[in-house]
Amino acid sequence: MANIHPTAIVDPKAQLDADVTVGPYTLIGPHVKVGAGTTIAGHVVLEGHTSIGRDNRIFQFNSIGAANQDKKYKGEPTELVIGDRNTIREFCTLQVGTVQDKAVTRIGNDNWIMAYCHVAHDCIVGSNVTMANNSTLAGHIEIGDWVTIGGLVGIHQFVKVGAHVMVGFATAVSQDVPPFMLVDGNPMAVRGFNAVGLKRRDFSAARIAAVKQMHKLLYREGRTLEDAKAAIAALAQSEPEAAADAAMMGAFLAAATRGIAR
Repeated sequence: MANIHPTAIVDPKAQLDADVTVGPYTLIGPHVKVGAGTTIAGHVVLEGHTSIGRDNRIFQFNSIGAANQDKKYKGEPTELVIGDRNTIREFCTLQVGTVQDKAVTRIGNDNWIMAYCHVAHDCIVGSNVTMANNSTLAGHIEIGDWVTIGGLVGIHQFVKVGAHVMVGFATAVSQDVPPFMLVDGNPMAVRGFNAVGLKRRDFSAARIAAVKQMHKLLYREGRTLEDAKAAIAALAQSEPEAAADAAMMGAFLAAATRGIAR
């Protein structure tokens, strides 16, 4: 049996691995699934059609899997899916999706979600993402892997943030942010590329040089976006070690829907 505090209320239909720990005064609903090694502190509410993977740490006073805040939501059985090894600190709100989108809010693996963060309906959050205190994701947002979101950041609905992006403190993000870029401010501006983050992730000198070149093509040479896209595609051919990085940039630019941060 899972290690459940006697004051916790766990619906008999909930599916908790035998290695799960549940703290005092926590409430867990009938459609919740929790994987092995996950610890749930006291005063947490887990509800909705919520699936949580292995070895997550969920701190006290979180609301996870509640009905979303979309006025069109009529109680449809939409989902929240959380992967493995995530840390979710105090007072976070993570909500289920809507039938107007994919009907699921999805959070990957190894994320570090600090206190008072909000992940709204239909968001897709990758893996190894850091969300600092009070950062807020509106609905339908896509966050790539290895993104760092500073404290008090607000991201507009439907925005896409590419992998390895750094978003500075208190930035208002209203346009898509291409991979590798460093943005901050209100209004938001691209300040450079995330060189420190790439070095910490052991990017080779050749790959970092290619990212620097992509930043230059997009932001420093006065090119049109279409011209920059063509030059980045050519870079994938001329720099084989960075071909995957250039291809990721090209795919992101092709899929951008709100215009990219310029």
